[in-house]
Amino acid sequence: MSLRVLHILDHSLPLHSGYTFRTLSILREQRRLGWETFHLTSPKQGEAADAEETVEGWQFFRTSLAPGLRLRGVDEIRVMVATRRRIGEVIEKVRPHVVHPHSPVLNALPAISAARKHGLPVVYEMRASWEDAAVDHGTTTEGSLRYRASRALETLALRRADQVTTICDGLRNEIASRGVPASRITVIPNAVDIETFRAGAAPDPALRAQLGLVDSTVLGFAGSFYAYEGLDVLLDAVPLLLPAHPSLKVLLLGGGPEEARLKARADAAGIARHVLFVGRVLHQEVARYYDLIDILVYPRRSMRLTELVTPLKPLEAMAQGRLVAASDVGGHRELIRHGETGVLFEAGDAAALARAVTHLLADRAVCERLRTGGRRFVETERSWQRSVAGYVDVYRRLLPEPQQRLVEQAG
Repeated sequence: MSLRVLHILDHSLPLHSGYTFRTLSILREQRRLGWETFHLTSPKQGEAADAEETVEGWQFFRTSLAPGLRLRGVDEIRVMVATRRRIGEVIEKVRPHVVHPHSPVLNALPAISAARKHGLPVVYEMRASWEDAAVDHGTTTEGSLRYRASRALETLALRRADQVTTICDGLRNEIASRGVPASRITVIPNAVDIETFRAGAAPDPALRAQLGLVDSTVLGFAGSFYAYEGLDVLLDAVPLLLPAHPSLKVLLLGGGPEEARLKARADAAGIARHVLFVGRVLHQEVARYYDLIDILVYPRRSMRLTELVTPLKPLEAMAQGRLVAASDVGGHRELIRHGETGVLFEAGDAAALARAVTHLLADRAVCERLRTGGRRFVETERSWQRSVAGYVDVYRRLLPEPQQRLVEQAG
């Protein structure tokens, strides 16, 4: 017999997102540990043709949402009721040892309720402060009734879960501030599959020519275009850099709600020919684009979300042996050691960003040291194998002695 873990997810393949990529990495490593993993998605996945679906070799239990009146507040309750019912059905079918819901709280509370009925322990993985993300997306305001209600539900789930995992120290401190004992909180940090990234790979000449980047100095960004990413700050730095670097290009990989506004900003500033909006790139193709970029820039603005949460993309860039320049928000400071694995600049300051880029472009010895340091950091501290191994102790603490052996056989 092997350890059986039921993961409750907001969404999964075939949808692509940072959330999905983290999930898949966790599942792959848990399978390598010899555990059986089962996967259930909430109605947020969207309507599915079948109750069970296999995508790219992974089986998912889907959750349907019954037709009903769509109203803010009512929708969330309907989602939780449907998710609670489906979790109960799947628990009876697969008989897991551990129920492991992942953010948001719309997964956590139904999972806790269903697991309690069946006498099962719950590990809740809080991946983000979802109410703070909603503030940035414009769907609520800080301190609003919706904001406070979401925060209260999150706190309730955190306190009721048997163990809590999260992705970084910023969120660990936030969780502790809500009354959760430190002994019940474990950081399972974001990481990368180091084998999929090759440091020092030569740029693809055909792709470089196709994008019009021959003989160009290239700054780049990969990710979603949300306001908190601060891409407007990056664009504002371009006119400051062009006099010394007339061949400068900015390569933006991804998309999102800010895309139209960013294109309009580039046009208004007269720099549109220096900014390339490539669109979304398949995850397995990202490394080819990284190799074209001299410096990956992550100019996140300072707000609760960015101060608390670490992103994934800078780790990918470091794994690929690329230079990284990032704003000095808390989430970046957990990943980037200034002068060792990358450089940090003052958040929200285009001139500070321009100075950081100028410094890197002027000193090849520093650049080589940073590339080496970044790659080493990922190899030694941020591989998925090392990160996911942290679940061994988390699960073992929850289970009775006979079942602990199932965990220990892997650990």
